[in-house]
Formats: sequence, structure tokens, C-alpha cells
Amino acid sequence: MLNPPPEVLTCHRNSSVHWPRIAWLKVMVMLATCLSGGAQTLQASAVSREPPNIVFIMADDLGWTDLGCTGSRYYETPNIDRLAEQGLKFSSYYVCQNCAPTRAALMSGQYAPRTGIYTVESLERGHEADRKLVPPLNKTQLSLEKTTVAQMLQEAGYATGMFGKWHLGKGAEYHPLQRGFDEAIVASRGHFNFTTIPPTKVTPGQYLADYLTDRAVEFIEARRDERFFLYLPHFAVHTPIQAKPELIARFKDKAPQGGHNNPVYAAMIQSVDESVGRIMEQLDKLGLSDNTLVVFTSDNGGLGGYEVPGTDQTKGITDNAPLRGGKGTLYEGGVRVPLIVRWPTQIEAGATCDEPVVHVDFYPTFLDIAESKTATDFPLDGVSMLPLFRSPTSSLDREAIYFHFPGYLQSYIEEALWRTTPVSTIRAGDWKLMEFLEDGHLELYNLAQDLGERHNLADEKPQQARQLHKQIVQWRNEIGAAMPRPKQ
Repeated sequence: MLNPPPEVLTCHRNSSVHWPRIAWLKVMVMLATCLSGGAQTLQASAVSREPPNIVFIMADDLGWTDLGCTGSRYYETPNIDRLAEQGLKFSSYYVCQNCAPTRAALMSGQYAPRTGIYTVESLERGHEADRKLVPPLNKTQLSLEKTTVAQMLQEAGYATGMFGKWHLGKGAEYHPLQRGFDEAIVASRGHFNFTTIPPTKVTPGQYLADYLTDRAVEFIEARRDERFFLYLPHFAVHTPIQAKPELIARFKDKAPQGGHNNPVYAAMIQSVDESVGRIMEQLDKLGLSDNTLVVFTSDNGGLGGYEVPGTDQTKGITDNAPLRGGKGTLYEGGVRVPLIVRWPTQIEAGATCDEPVVHVDFYPTFLDIAESKTATDFPLDGVSMLPLFRSPTSSLDREAIYFHFPGYLQSYIEEALWRTTPVSTIRAGDWKLMEFLEDGHLELYNLAQDLGERHNLADEKPQQARQLHKQIVQWRNEIGAAMPRPKQ
């Protein structure tokens, strides 16, 4: 029951019961003010929330169309589809062309030129004689000077856990336990017979996606009374293409649909989907779903869509059509991936957002929703996506999204030499420009009209190409991007 304000109590205790009419009017006004203020307080309390838990689930090498909710009619992802029905789906989410630089961008909030992590191992891929330029050195460890988003969330009062693929340094000082995570298990590559750092007990024959999900579910249970950040970077659906036999059997006789036709790969996707379902079930069981932001995405494009020179055919484990290319290219099939976010108290269910967003946006987004009071003393390259969560048709205040890859990645197919040569890319609005650094030639695409990047408009739209190229050069100079150099 609401109490009257102190002034009313004081007046009541010290005054005669025979009050003049004006005194009664003053009392009534004060009571009305009190009751109105109390009602507003209750209403505000009803809609206010503590900063949410954050669950970030990332598949490895999952393509833009590899989910039911993004177009596949062969792969089956009922849990991820349900997540999309309950949340917000982004149609233009961008990452790097392969895994390590995306992970570095997520943890640092910075583009690859700032971290120096452009790929896995070396930028000098293929045969030296086939490379026209000398690539710069590639870093394989996220500098200890970089403050990770996990460290920032720790400072904001979050319990933090990471289980899966780290890929940002192998030494003890680079382990996620030293980079902002209270609990962390890094698993080795291989979906069966894997090992972990630190060593843990693994059931013989257990599938890695199931093991990682077990650890994630246990973390949620243990931290149920705290705010938590759970980072679950799966190894699936990365090679080797291995899956549980009982799931492979489900797809063995299923009719192919376009370039989706591999039953083992389909079974791997189903294991990732089961993982998402188990996480959702745990959150529901513990009553945590309403105030938990769940994110599902991938680290780079699918392993497929590689064009066979001189033909109209493509090869690969999967197919990213209508997007061009796949993992390792800076065409859309290599850098555009699924992104789904669910936060029931803040995000409208079943919505879609077409605004381009990029991996470096998650760092400021997480700080924003965590209501972090700690200012970063280093530059963040992204912007918070929180306005899009609340209004999916709105836009973000930035001019462009950038990519820079100063090295080489050899092709997966015999008929082609490279997946990519050194290239810089900008997306501004509907326009995308690629500058290939070996010879300086430009490719310009209008993605609203040509999602498959088939019609190079650089000659038809020279002014547009020049303007975007000017922006790329200016960005590279400002960010200190490492450039390949000519051979001596």
C-alpha cells in the first residue's frame, strides 16, 4: 500500500480535525500527486530491466543460405529458425573472409589492420612464383595490449565464459582465461577424439559440438543468479566434414536442393542447431530468456560457390547462391553470413533488418546494453547496433564498412589458382567497390540490383568508382593498413 507524503502525515498529526476547506484541498492535491508519482514509479519498475545476459553462439564456416530461415530447403535448422521467429534477422551482416580475423575483430572491436590479424598463419599462400606482390607479415596472436570485450564486460559486473575455438594465440598468456574469461575451455580441431586446454575429461567418441554445449549449459546453470556473458564459438561446420552417424542417416536419402546436397555437412549443421536448441531450453527452464540477448552467427562464408574457370559451374561443400564466391573471397559469399538476435523485452519478434552491420559493431553494442561506465582508451571501429534492435528499419550513423586483405589465399579447386589476391573493399549504401592490389583494377557493384556481383559497373559509373576508391585510400591511410609491396 502506498503511504502519503511526509507533509500530509505531519499536517494530519499536528492539526485540528476541523480543517478549513482550503486545507482539505491542499491535502487532496498532495495525495493525488503522491499516488500519481507512485503509479509512475510502479509503471517504470514494470518495464525497467537489469542489463541482460549475453549469449553469443558462432558457427564456423556456416554460409549465408545454410539455414532454413535463410533459404535452405535441404539443411534442417528448426531451433535456429525458431530463434529467428522470436527475434530479429539481419540480411546484411559482414565478417572477414576467414576465421581468425573475425574472432580478433569481435574481441577487440577493431578492423584487421589495427590487430594485424588478416588470416590464419601466413599471407604468403600458394607458390611464390605465382604471387605478384610480397605480402606483409600476418600476426597470429591478439596483442596483449588489446582490451577484449570480455574484459570490459567483466568490469561491468558480468561473469564470463568461453568454450570452443579461440584462435587468437596459443601461449598460456593468450589463453582466454587471461583475456577476460572467468571460465574457458579451448578445444582442439577435430570433431571426434579432440583434446582441450586446460585438459578436461572427455567421453570417448563424444561429438565436439555436444561437448561444448554441455559446458555452456553447465555455465548457465552455475551463473544463473549473476549477469553473464557466454561465448560459444563452435568448430562445426569447419572441415574435416564429420558428423554423428545417426544424423547422417537422416539426410542420406534426402533429395538435393540446389547446391545443398551433402548429408554429412547437413548432419553437422543439425548438431549446431541442436546446440542452439539446448541453450534456448536451458534459458527457458531457468526463467532467464526474457532478459537474455541471444546472438547466432558465423565467422565467415560457406565453403563453396567457387567458380570453375571457363564454365558456369561452381564447386564446394555447400553453395552460397545467390551470393558470389565463398570462404576466403571478399565477394559476398565469403563475407556475408547469417545473423540472428533475440531479446524478448527489447526486440520485436519476427522482424528483419536490411541495414549493413559488421563484426566490429558487437563490441560497442555489448558495452551499450551492459550499461558499461568504463570508457575505452583505444579506438573502436564499429557502432552500437542497439538502435537497430529497437527499430529495425532505422539506419546507423556511418559512411561505410571496410575490408582489407593484403595477402593471398590459394584455391580449393584445381582449375583455379587463387581464392583471392590482395584486395581492399568498401560498402557504402548499396554500392560495393573492390580494389585488387596486384594491378589496381576496380570492380563496382550495386548490391540492391546485383546481389550476385555479376555486373562490374566501374567503367559505366566512373565517378562513383573514383569516389569510393578515394574513401578506401583515405581509410587505409588513417588506420595504418599494411600493404603488400612489389617484388624487387
